[in-house]
Amino acid sequence: MSRRRPSTREPITRDVLVRRTGLTFVIGSALFALGVLLQLPPHWPAIIGGLSYAVGAVFFTTAGFMQIALAVRDLSIDKRARLPRGGWSGDLVAAVVQSFGTVLFNVNTIDYVLTLDSSARVQDVAVWVPDTVGSIAFLVSSGISLVPAVRALRHQHVPDRSDWIAWINMAGSVLFGISAVASFTFADGDPVSLAWTNAGTFFGAVCFLVAAWLFGYPSHRSELTDTREVAE
Repeated sequence: MSRRRPSTREPITRDVLVRRTGLTFVIGSALFALGVLLQLPPHWPAIIGGLSYAVGAVFFTTAGFMQIALAVRDLSIDKRARLPRGGWSGDLVAAVVQSFGTVLFNVNTIDYVLTLDSSARVQDVAVWVPDTVGSIAFLVSSGISLVPAVRALRHQHVPDRSDWIAWINMAGSVLFGISAVASFTFADGDPVSLAWTNAGTFFGAVCFLVAAWLFGYPSHRSELTDTREVAE
């Protein structure tokens, strides 16, 4: 009977996980912004932009779970041992709430593609509701992330950028929320405001892209640290 050789792979360092998280959020944000642009030409099928949203949401969700992994990694050994019943940090709570929102965006964007020719009522239930709840989750997560103690932990590798990252993310969440409200569809098939729907999504995505870049790509390599254990 053959024996497996022990793995020689080294664990992923915090700086690598930070970069991967930032890059994945950047890609997801870019695809959301692209989705808006792809829907502007009047003769282009709406499904083209819809598919860009759907793929972007997958990247958002992937990055969201990476953010959870980072938050868990930054906990002390004692707090990690008490999960999931205890030991939660504000950073971990924010990451989980954010990931809940990204999952709803997956539901929202997939349903959007599948219900393009459906009635306004179907679109409101299948698309608008998860979009709105997901946007609320992003707002809550961004609000938690503004707390100084949360930012100190999450942005420990870029303390000089922490304020910018937190507030740009909040701006993106507010814009996504405006987009969600504006996209409510009346019985005649018209949304509350197509202009605000597109503007909120596009500029919100740009905000998330900038914040993700600031988070994942410090100006100097030395700014990245591999602080695995954080004091309680």
